[in-house]
Amino acid sequence: MSGPRSPQGVSKPPKPARRERTASESLLSIALALEAILVFFVALTAFGLKALEPLPAFIGGAALIIVLVLAARVVRYPWGVWLGWLLQVVLLATGILLPIMYVVAAAFIGIWVYCFVKGRQLDSAKAAYLAANPQQSKES
Repeated sequence: MSGPRSPQGVSKPPKPARRERTASESLLSIALALEAILVFFVALTAFGLKALEPLPAFIGGAALIIVLVLAARVVRYPWGVWLGWLLQVVLLATGILLPIMYVVAAAFIGIWVYCFVKGRQLDSAKAAYLAANPQQSKES
């Protein structure tokens, strides 16, 4: 037998191996996902405090959540990281509607910057380790 068989008895080609995510990609994706959760609660708060009418609060919040989730999926590309930086500015701009968001956004921007820097450090350390130990990269 050369591989998994379909119900018709025809062999299927093996699935390609999944691409390994970098530490930067993983950390930045987590930060953006947390921000999406934050925006959900910000939209509820903006509506509850009557800072916005229901339609703009929920549609704007939903749109920003969708963009944050999509950005979390594309941070593996350089333009995706730039999109993440732009979304940090957008998050800070929500302070115009709810002034406390300046403080909350500053905390999340700190998380984003930490994940960006630490992810790059971890990726560099892994690359150096694999360069020093080439047999390890063949086993992964």
